[in-house]
Amino acid sequence: MNPLHYFFIAYFIIISIVAVIITCYDKHCAIYDRWRIKERTLLIVSALGGGIAMYVTMQLIRHKTKKLKFMLGIPLIVIAEIFLLGLVMFNGA
Repeated sequence: MNPLHYFFIAYFIIISIVAVIITCYDKHCAIYDRWRIKERTLLIVSALGGGIAMYVTMQLIRHKTKKLKFMLGIPLIVIAEIFLLGLVMFNGA
């Protein structure tokens, strides 16, 4: 494997961990009526590569599952991420 592939794998692991943490934190804040993470921030982290982890976490903890913006937007982001990852991994990058 190309060293760049290792970078992308490490990046996706780190951004996925960040996505899980901020999603769980936002749910915790929602329960205890505390200051919340902006929806825009959640979507940006998803778009930066944390989409799969965020979507799975949202389903597991039942957070934002009634918001169309998240239930449609994140799967579309995930599809785009998979497509881009495929381009990077299999087109000589």
